[in-house]
Amino acid sequence: MKINVLSLFPPMFEGVFNQSILKKAQEKNAVSLNVTDIREFADNKRQVDDYPFGGGAGMVLKAEPIFNAVESLAKSEKARVILMCPQGERFTQQKAEELAQEEELVFICGHYEGYDERIREHLVTDEISIGDFVLTGGELAAMTVIDSVVRLLPGVLGNADSPVRDSFSTGLLEHPQYTRPADFRGWKVPAVLTSGNHAKVDQWREQQALKRTLERRPDLLEYIELSASQQKLLNELKKQEN
Repeated sequence: MKINVLSLFPPMFEGVFNQSILKKAQEKNAVSLNVTDIREFADNKRQVDDYPFGGGAGMVLKAEPIFNAVESLAKSEKARVILMCPQGERFTQQKAEELAQEEELVFICGHYEGYDERIREHLVTDEISIGDFVLTGGELAAMTVIDSVVRLLPGVLGNADSPVRDSFSTGLLEHPQYTRPADFRGWKVPAVLTSGNHAKVDQWREQQALKRTLERRPDLLEYIELSASQQKLLNELKKQEN
């Protein structure tokens, strides 16, 4: 996969792109990460923003440098051009899985009061928000989306089952996890996990995932289709609550 990022502050990405999974993904040639400085494509003394027509507080990112920067990239016609903004579609694991199927992504990171609307209308293919809150700029949001997408690429994670079992990948929150020692300060790991019975372990994990989702994010249960066995487990958990 090829990922290009357009930013007013490219140095923000240096540490993130050169650590942990993102660094390993590049070393494995699973992804190419590149950052472009939007200011280099501004005609007037690197000015990338201006006052909004009609008045109002704040400054607006101009269309010209954004268009010029995107058009300078050697990108394919199928590249997804993603605008990071509070008005966009809320980012989910399902969206990450969708984007992980693409060959090329371009992220536009804004600042100031907003974007010239013509950027939305004539340049981007997607608008994404990572939540109902406002950041200083789109860089941190883009890093979040990129990390979420890249870890899903084939061969990036050491265990191919890891992304499959993640919270939200199945529609449910992930079950509790434990590691050695089995007894820490008198707090013991559930006996089923050390029993060696894989069928019972899987059943326990499924039950715990349902329980945790019911307790912490019951809203998620409205949007997933449970199997007959999962529905039975869920009904039993609801009875226990009552």
